[in-house]
Amino acid sequence: MARHEELPVPVFKSLEPVYGTGSQLEEAELRFNNLKSKFIEFFGHAPDIYARSPGRVNLIGEHIDYEGYSVLPMAIRQDTIVAIRKIEGEKVLKIANVNSEKYTICNYPADPDQELDLKNHRWGHYFICGYKGFYEYAKSKGVDVGQIVGLEVVVDGIVPTGSGLSSSAAFVCSSTIAIMAILGASFPKKELAQLTCECERHIGTQSGGMDQAISVMAQSGFAALIDFNPIRATEVQLPAGGTFVIAHSLAESQKAVTAATNYNNRVVECRLASIVLGIKLGMKAEEAVTNVKTLSDVEGLCVSFAGTRGSSDPVLAVKEFLKEEPYSAQDIEEIVNEKLEVIFADSPSSLDVLRVAKHFKLHQRAAHVYSEAKRVYAFKDTVSSKLSEEDMLKKLGDLMNESHYSCSVLYECSCPELEELVKICRDNGALGARLTGAGWGGCAVALVKESIVPQFILNLKDQFFQSRIEKGVIKKSDLGLYIFASKPSSGAAIIEF
Repeated sequence: MARHEELPVPVFKSLEPVYGTGSQLEEAELRFNNLKSKFIEFFGHAPDIYARSPGRVNLIGEHIDYEGYSVLPMAIRQDTIVAIRKIEGEKVLKIANVNSEKYTICNYPADPDQELDLKNHRWGHYFICGYKGFYEYAKSKGVDVGQIVGLEVVVDGIVPTGSGLSSSAAFVCSSTIAIMAILGASFPKKELAQLTCECERHIGTQSGGMDQAISVMAQSGFAALIDFNPIRATEVQLPAGGTFVIAHSLAESQKAVTAATNYNNRVVECRLASIVLGIKLGMKAEEAVTNVKTLSDVEGLCVSFAGTRGSSDPVLAVKEFLKEEPYSAQDIEEIVNEKLEVIFADSPSSLDVLRVAKHFKLHQRAAHVYSEAKRVYAFKDTVSSKLSEEDMLKKLGDLMNESHYSCSVLYECSCPELEELVKICRDNGALGARLTGAGWGGCAVALVKESIVPQFILNLKDQFFQSRIEKGVIKKSDLGLYIFASKPSSGAAIIEF
């Protein structure tokens, strides 16, 4: 039997296989009916098909996917749905949104080779990421998808934007899958996960692939250990007595907008840390610059060094060979014997980082990546251990708390609102709480005993959200968007009805 990731995205004729039964199904039926009527309102007829992809919450393994390390997310019930229809004869892409007040209609030429104007960020760019990426991939695989046609599209996304719950990946994945379905192509899930990761790079984010992999490949009821190179998903059954509560800090994390100082800056720091470690551990400078791309590339050397000290922990090499004080560009250039602009010459987004970076914290970033990678496997091993449920939940909570400390102190991707929220979660009985997603805003995820979830949510509403409601930051009626409990949900699907 084919592994789950070898299968194509499932095609359903009804909503129940995706959304289950009860109130969630009723809510989904209302959304699809509204989406269909909006489509008719915008374009005069119904869509041909729908594609949906969920957001995700990363339980542990932050900022390590782009370093080649495994991560452990789960899909959430919030998703993005793309309704789509082909238009013959008119080579234009018309992209509308059910929330037309906030997101005005975007028109683009039906041209897979068009360049995105990244200086003028438009919400429709995410659809074009999927469009460009799909055509590039089909061409590389020798798949003929016929003549270029126009498309009419309406989007309905309920993954909160800037929340660290992968609203952008849900949008790019659902767009790519909708385009694939309407053009009659079909690729296995693992190829789609890889393809959609490449797609998002068109918007200027050096994404690692976790968000797309879980959105495409998730299975209802399971979190997943996602491995890379090649992408693979292994089901992880979480203990039944615990639930994850996701709460928005209300600080928006604008990953694409702040990439040069935040997200992509860390990608550059990790690359530099890995090159410097490679050289300090015996590689020739030229070889390290050419061949070392991620910290996982030099982990073997770090572990060998640790072995001389009776350990297997790569962080020992970090402590020995990377100073804790920030490095200047000149410091690094003297070690690597090359200009930083030359090392990153083929990466415009990295060159943007070099233009604004004052210094680079190599020790802290490498220490975070190596220790966080170990926590992911400790989390998975704990879930499959013979511990009692009580002890298992406590251990998982401890690992989440350690992860937050590392993200906050070593990787510096937290913010005051997240720190406040994480503290309130722990003060109200969370076994563990941590920032999730890129950070610099967005959400916290808390592991809470099933029995206290309703009271826990009430306490967070009172102690964190109430003051923000009074200040007019959010409406009380929207609280359900900003705090909710979630069990692991299902992944991408195509719906025809």
